[in-house]
Amino acid sequence: MAKKTKKQQQPGGTPATVALTSAGADFTVHAYDHDPSHPSYGEEAAEAMGVSPDRVFKTLVADVDGALVVGVVPVAGSLDLKALATAVGGKRATMADPTLAERTTGYVRGGISPLGQRKRLRTVLDESASTHETICVSAGRRGLEVELSPAALATLTNATLAPIARA
Repeated sequence: MAKKTKKQQQPGGTPATVALTSAGADFTVHAYDHDPSHPSYGEEAAEAMGVSPDRVFKTLVADVDGALVVGVVPVAGSLDLKALATAVGGKRATMADPTLAERTTGYVRGGISPLGQRKRLRTVLDESASTHETICVSAGRRGLEVELSPAALATLTNATLAPIARA
């Protein structure tokens, strides 16, 4: 597992790492060899980095009353769509079409980051993130994660904290 510390940017960095660097955020990049046959991108990341799955968060794009919204939840759980809708003042949420999610964020499924999206979407971070000093989220491609404080992620994405995860 390769590891780079904050503000060390390799040529060809992702929009997420570029956004973090531009914001002057403290973060660590974790790279690992992605296994396309692994059944879960998030669990694969947790295993590869040796990090508890409750500290690794997945980025999911949902449609809430016709608007795309990002939900960021621990990989050990799932997104509660009703809770996500409630968190943004909506009535009904469904998972977004994967192609639309990819086109809107600029990232591929399994590599969608809450940071550096092509079109900045409203973001809700599960409140469990605040129980950790740092969490990991996708850095914008499969096999690449960024570790940062939940407060920094919430600030950089203008996220709302709410209970949106189910065990």
